Amino acid sequence: MLGGTGGIALTELLKDGHKHFQGIDEAVAKNIEACKKLSTITRTSIGPNGMNKMVVNHLGKLFVTNDAATIVKEMEVIHPAAKLVALASQTQKEEIGDTTNLVVVLAGTLLEGAEALLRQGLPIADIIAGYTKAYRACLTHIDSLSVKSIENIRSEEEVSNALRATVCSKQNGLEDFLCPLIAKACVQIVPKEASQFNVDNVRVAKIQGMSVYDSFLVKGFVLTRDSEGTIKHVTDAKIVVFGTEVDLSATETKGNVLIKNAEELMNYSKSEEEAIEKIVQEIAATGVNVLVAQSTISEMSLHFLERAKIMVIKCPSKFEIARLCKLSGATSLARFGAPLPEEIGKADRVSVDELGGQPCTTFVRDSLEQTKVSTIILRASTSNHLDDLSRAIDNGVNIYKQMTKDSRFVAGGGACELRMAAHLKEMGGKTPGLEQYAIKKYAEALETIPRTLAENAGQDTTSTISNLYADHTAGKLNHGINIDSPGTRDMLEASILDHLVSKKEAMRLASEAAITVLRVDTIIMARQSGGPDPNRAPG
Repeated sequence: MLGGTGGIALTELLKDGHKHFQGIDEAVAKNIEACKKLSTITRTSIGPNGMNKMVVNHLGKLFVTNDAATIVKEMEVIHPAAKLVALASQTQKEEIGDTTNLVVVLAGTLLEGAEALLRQGLPIADIIAGYTKAYRACLTHIDSLSVKSIENIRSEEEVSNALRATVCSKQNGLEDFLCPLIAKACVQIVPKEASQFNVDNVRVAKIQGMSVYDSFLVKGFVLTRDSEGTIKHVTDAKIVVFGTEVDLSATETKGNVLIKNAEELMNYSKSEEEAIEKIVQEIAATGVNVLVAQSTISEMSLHFLERAKIMVIKCPSKFEIARLCKLSGATSLARFGAPLPEEIGKADRVSVDELGGQPCTTFVRDSLEQTKVSTIILRASTSNHLDDLSRAIDNGVNIYKQMTKDSRFVAGGGACELRMAAHLKEMGGKTPGLEQYAIKKYAEALETIPRTLAENAGQDTTSTISNLYADHTAGKLNHGINIDSPGTRDMLEASILDHLVSKKEAMRLASEAAITVLRVDTIIMARQSGGPDPNRAPG
């Protein structure tokens, strides 16, 4: 018979230096607090009047932005619960490309509401059940809130109006200039099968200087670099790409060469010249007339390439090399030598043009639908402003991609969230049991969006939300927060529209992240590898 030998402590089960939190007061409360802190940071960035955040990452790079995905990513969140919310925001960025702030703010507000319910004595199981019912009801109800569908996604005017809210939330005041630019860039390269639109085919080339209003659109793929030689224009280009240096490769073993006189020195140099000339002639024999190199190009190689009438371009960025290979169909070679026929890329035209006062190399290949590329030449006075403008354009292009699949839009300015909140309050009143309190808390969490929009615009939030509810009750269902002056306005007339699918996905990810955090009742963190031994005596 097993005798009573006493219990075993968790410290005997795990290595020294571990951390352990258990129960509502420790684990759940700490998780909720961490997510609330993260939500508080990004909440003031919602909407056109949202505040920027200044983040310096571990490499010392400065970010000044109100884009939640960038803020959360560069903050490098390490708390496990807050990291779940950060990952949900990152997933929204990768899948949809916009509405990332809604994910973080809604998840944090839901957990804040859950904390209040826990203090009142509600069991976690009932809160989770109520939140699950509420978000599923929202995902079903939001389909009925669609106020507009884009009939023709090849119409620049329609697309431009649909993108206003997306761009305005990141760059307030510039939407009248940027939206037509983004719409034109997308529409001119959209394939016949619109759902096959590729966001990577809309590029942004950043040139510092001038103002935003000096930005313009170029058809083709643009590198903000000049060519290395004197050849500046090539039509019907055949392109070879080298990921290595354009020079004779060094031998694996070291050796000494003894040269006794000037004639031997001349012969040694001549043999090197002949070797490079032979390689260049072999490359030229394949029909190649454009060479792109990621690494250094020797003077001698450049001399023989010029003689062979081959245009030479240096591109140090491996990302730009990858995009160029995708556009042209070339293969990046790891050796300097003649390419095989299947390794050669093609382009209709390669030319060096002066864009915004800077020599830029443009690759154009319109002969194939999938290789049509638009490049927006972006101008601004500082690199931080250029980066922030680029993020706004990226969000706009991603929303256009979603429009090619589902072109439905809901009223913006908090109108959609408030209508769903009203629907949930009605649903909560009809739901028996303790779950009704969680459903009503979900409704309160949705009210946070219009409330924050009003707050960021400097308005009295209580009266503004009351007026908005009164408008909806009176049948003005498309009214939302007017950020230009106190009160409300018709969002459909103002072309302030949010993409339905992006909002639906954001609500789903936020709800699932909050529910996942609530399901955790124990946190066990092993001691991180490296660092000093906790058992070792000092000195």
